[in-house]
Amino acid sequence: MAYKISEDCIACGSCISECPVEAISEGDIYVIDPDICTDCGTCVEVCPTDAISPAE
Repeated sequence: MAYKISEDCIACGSCISECPVEAISEGDIYVIDPDICTDCGTCVEVCPTDAISPAE
């Protein structure tokens, strides 16, 4: 299951450099491409606002 980024995202960039498959896109709120995400969870560990969670 892929991860998703909520509106709590502050677009700080912490998660982008941690993603090993480059599934995260920049924007006002970052977005994770569920087709690329490998569910590794490294982005969750570095998010300072806890904006990343498993997609349902």
